[in-house]
Amino acid sequence: MLILFTGGGTLGSVTPLLAVAAELKRRDPKISLHWFGTATGPERPFVEAAGLAFHALSSGKLRRYFSWKNFVDLWRITRGFFEARRLLTELHPDLVVSAGGFVAVPVVWAAATLRIPIHIHQLDLRPGLANRLTAPFAASVSVTYDKSLRDYRRAHPVWTGSPVRSEIFGGVRADAERLWGLEPGRPVVLVVGGGTGASGLNELARRATPFLAERVEILHVTGAGKAEVSFTHPHYRQVELLTDDLKHAFAAADVVVTRAGIGFLTELAALGKAMIIVPMPGTHQEENAAYFAAAGAAVVLNEKITFSKAFADEVLALLNDSAKRQALATAALALNRADAAERLADLLLADANRDIDT
Repeated sequence: MLILFTGGGTLGSVTPLLAVAAELKRRDPKISLHWFGTATGPERPFVEAAGLAFHALSSGKLRRYFSWKNFVDLWRITRGFFEARRLLTELHPDLVVSAGGFVAVPVVWAAATLRIPIHIHQLDLRPGLANRLTAPFAASVSVTYDKSLRDYRRAHPVWTGSPVRSEIFGGVRADAERLWGLEPGRPVVLVVGGGTGASGLNELARRATPFLAERVEILHVTGAGKAEVSFTHPHYRQVELLTDDLKHAFAAADVVVTRAGIGFLTELAALGKAMIIVPMPGTHQEENAAYFAAAGAAVVLNEKITFSKAFADEVLALLNDSAKRQALATAALALNRADAAERLADLLLADANRDIDT
């Protein structure tokens, strides 16, 4: 059996699918797993570290506003479609799986022309453009949250939850202190700007450092190419991207400041981490963040109106309130299904085996 996953450009659509891939491999070590992703996105090291065969495709961004880049990217998407079709013809997978992302659109379209079964997983509360363009071709659809079932009624969606990678539970705080020179005994604030880097959040974290660093160690994951080498402070550490060592950063963190990608949020929730979410303004992330806030699972700040001193005060207030941190973690854990990877693996194997049988 060969199952192909696709996604990239950002890590949001990548890490949950890698969790499912690990579950499939656990059940059947002989299963062949491949990944179609972008040539320049942050997903490749994560995919290859997980043991999947990676294939880079041409890709373009699907913008819903006027930009001259749309004309160039339309050509890239078309090229990606034909590259995907050629590779799909060579590999002939039993199933193609997508959780969104602009690189997945031409892959799913190409799979549909070859009559290869397709599964779409909806991560965020609001269906993204990529999933809306590909869901009509899907043999099955799964969703992270039950309220998303109504968005795919014709496809008879299944509520599985969002899969979480098992390796994130293996972190050791002492290893984080050794890796990044963190001072033992001091609280640690982990700031994650995402795989491609969130410039607004990165800048907010740097501006707040002077207000925070007297009390805490700051570990800042800036995103690929977003480190600022000219910015230094004795209690501030920055790295562009973490793969295997991310689990140690998780283990060390007393508070995590993050964007609102569902894949990352569910991993933090599964670890019982207190979260401060700063969603990307004007995007579906605001809806994700609002959902967590309404459930009492996170503190949410508005990047556009949050000043560095106010941001630092929010972080320090949460660090000083252990009861609130525990309440946030407990509420977040309740938002996802602990057996999401197993549920989604069951669904994928059923789809793939149905194709083999026919």
